[in-house]
Amino acid sequence: MTTPAIEVLTLQSGRQRLSVLPTLGASVAAWDLQWRGQWTPLFRPWAGGSDLYTTACFPLVPWSNRITEGGFMHKGLHYPVLQNRTGENYPIHGDGWLQAWQAEAYTDSSVVLTLSSEQYDGDPYTYAATQTLTLRDDGLEIDLQVTNRGADELPFGLGLHPYFTRNAATRLQSRADGVWLCGADPIPTGHTQHFPATFDYNQFAPVDFPADGPLIDNCFTGWDGVSRIDYPDRGLRIEMRMEDCNGYSLMYRPPGLDYFCLEPITHPIDAFHMPGRDGLVNLVPGASMRLLTHFKVSEL
Repeated sequence: MTTPAIEVLTLQSGRQRLSVLPTLGASVAAWDLQWRGQWTPLFRPWAGGSDLYTTACFPLVPWSNRITEGGFMHKGLHYPVLQNRTGENYPIHGDGWLQAWQAEAYTDSSVVLTLSSEQYDGDPYTYAATQTLTLRDDGLEIDLQVTNRGADELPFGLGLHPYFTRNAATRLQSRADGVWLCGADPIPTGHTQHFPATFDYNQFAPVDFPADGPLIDNCFTGWDGVSRIDYPDRGLRIEMRMEDCNGYSLMYRPPGLDYFCLEPITHPIDAFHMPGRDGLVNLVPGASMRLLTHFKVSEL
């Protein structure tokens, strides 16, 4: 049986080119810059196939990262959430990334993707989501919004999952005042303001680590909403800026590989089971929330 081809929409404005995959979780296939006579990837390019973890970026809706205990309690009721990815111990990244979105509007510089989700795979959420991707003069803007279309108030959250390339020259600055430590799950076990070795990016530091280096798969707190990635070998900087940031980012730095993830998110890992449910937003039916992120590219 032949696997259907995955639709690719390509935008090109000025020196930038953006390819998106509406039916593959509204993910980005590539974001490139025409630089020094050739197309240079700004996100890690899609490897092909249907696994969202091989794309360049995808939206996290109606919550981000992992939920333990098979779901969550809200106003005295238990809402089950099922595991949704092989190899994961817990449901992860919501369910928007697992569904096909629609391209509602499409120009040379912008595309609007929409999703209407009704309790996907038994999840408690019924919602409408919109992701607008726009090529600005100085980079890429991603505007992610969600509206509760269900009958009950529920806690919502949002995030983006961009993949950045890295090598020995790559440097990152991403200010934070602390980090949630975790076990092998990786579910948070405690918060600290004393960063483990190689976790501190308050000043520019290398992102590249060998195969025997430490994994980072952790939520950082006190993030000021601005992260800078420098590529001295290419003469480029990417600045990721989250508007109305409430202090959370997530870094995934796998040892020995040529990429890392730096995720703008609205709440910590497993916030559903934290006192105060930091960062989650209780949306009554008809209410909405938004995550607006800019990826600015400039010459070093």
